[in-house]
Amino acid sequence: MMVSFFDQFASPSYLGIPNIAVAIALPWVLYPTPPARWINNRLITIQGWFINRFTNQLMLPLNVGGHKWALLLASLMIFLITINMLGLLPYTFTPTTQLSLNMGFAVPLWLATVIIGMRNQPTIALGHLLPEGTPIPLIPVLIIIETISLLIRPLALGVRLTANLTAGHLLIQLIATAVFVSRLPMMPTVAILTATVLFLLTLLEVAVAMIQAYVFVLLLSLYLQENV
Repeated sequence: MMVSFFDQFASPSYLGIPNIAVAIALPWVLYPTPPARWINNRLITIQGWFINRFTNQLMLPLNVGGHKWALLLASLMIFLITINMLGLLPYTFTPTTQLSLNMGFAVPLWLATVIIGMRNQPTIALGHLLPEGTPIPLIPVLIIIETISLLIRPLALGVRLTANLTAGHLLIQLIATAVFVSRLPMMPTVAILTATVLFLLTLLEVAVAMIQAYVFVLLLSLYLQENV
């Protein structure tokens, strides 16, 4: 029996093997592999069309130097979407509700964009810390503020993804508990109403799972755009 609503976010283990490792490795097994034939089936065609559309939209504001990140960002996008969607299934574990995992994605990628900017165009990268036309007395304060805002970017990426998915799972569990408690023969109106809310909330969470993965990768591309 579940003691707390937050117990669903604890990383389980079976026979000493953390299930988070299985949950991370499982999505790669589900992706269809393109065959050697010229004519593909519908699933692989849809998958290729989606990846091409997303990559073109993501790389549109970037110059040629940023196009090297296309494979990495597209793979990360598909990986996050798959993990988030699988986490909505019953009796599953969502790794992206763990802040440590999201920070493990956010910090190295954000740091890579900063290092690229400092290596390729250090003057422009440092110029982002001080807006043009700043009064002289405000220069030290603005440099400190812009430095802090730069350093909290990976934290904002990880916390945003974690908080949205955690809040959605908690709402689904709360409404599902209300549906279970309000039995249909005893309180039919309340049971039907809460079941309808649960269904609509589940659809909303499917959209949130996809949107949050897209926002995560989109913000990384915007950080990259500033440094290439």
